[in-house]
Amino acid sequence: MTEGADIVIEPLEGVSDEDLEDLCDAAESAILNGGGFGWLRPPPRAVFGRYFRGVMLVPERHLFVARLNGRIAAAIQLQEPPRNNEAQAHMATLTTLFVAPWARGHNISAQLATAVEKRATDLGYLILQLDVRATQTAAIHLYEETLGFTRWGTNPNYAFVDGEMVAGHYFTKQLRPLPRKRRDKKDKPRDRK
Repeated sequence: MTEGADIVIEPLEGVSDEDLEDLCDAAESAILNGGGFGWLRPPPRAVFGRYFRGVMLVPERHLFVARLNGRIAAAIQLQEPPRNNEAQAHMATLTTLFVAPWARGHNISAQLATAVEKRATDLGYLILQLDVRATQTAAIHLYEETLGFTRWGTNPNYAFVDGEMVAGHYFTKQLRPLPRKRRDKKDKPRDRK
């Protein structure tokens, strides 16, 4: 289905009024189709606009978009850990992926996630993590089967949707070899002579 489609995946460094309209349109249609990134109903357009402009201001957030035939049709973010979190400074988060329903079927989700994974690797991260509602089966298949993420846990009360609790799954992917644990002298194995 991608034949004849012009798809461009790119980091968005600034947001023009036209790009902002496309982002809001794509996000709104994704939310209405059940693929929102936290929102259950689209917020007013002004809230959307402030949200996306705000993302652009946060140094630890990297917004990537997919343009289909020139229009923004999807987006994803790479979230770096806050600077004060030294214990988890090795791990970044893939978050807020959405694809407008009219742009589905072009492998855009996988291309966006791969772009985020590459940026995380280039920035030196060892681990990429994400979480997703259990009801988003296409996303779960993408992460587990296509992209090689490992599901490590489930929260049965992850989200509250339409008056009911919905489970959510947590995933991780190792991007580079992990550093070897340094052993203290007292941790050395003893010779067994």
